[in-house]
Amino acid sequence: MNANSGTLNNVTINENCRVLGKLSANQIEGDLVKTVGKAFPRDSRAPERWPSGTITVRVYDDQPFDRQIVIPAVAFSGAKHEKEHTDIYSSCRLIVRKNGAEIYNRTALDNTLIYSGVIDMPAGHGHMTLEFSVSAWLVILG
Repeated sequence: MNANSGTLNNVTINENCRVLGKLSANQIEGDLVKTVGKAFPRDSRAPERWPSGTITVRVYDDQPFDRQIVIPAVAFSGAKHEKEHTDIYSSCRLIVRKNGAEIYNRTALDNTLIYSGVIDMPAGHGHMTLEFSVSAWLVILG
């Protein structure tokens, strides 16, 4: 079949299909997922190249349907380094912002924390910017 325009009704594709142009769909059964994975920047000045910096993810409001943004688990941790009469912690903080508003802010000292989330994104309400900022530093007690 070779066509430049027209309509196909109730068509079954039995094998693979490759779309070289833009595909628009109003009704999809099943799941479509676009994933983005990024590593946090590292501070080269730190002795263990600790994570330090911000990752920004922009989700464009370019579809006529509601969506959910699923943030898989982001684990971060600190550690306790025992010295005589002094407790030293390698701490790690994660701050998450949605369109500039802080939605998560926690610091791990000698534990591991996990952030994950599901954020509704209704169609027609504008783009969404998610910022994930991480920083690490030493804390000396005693």
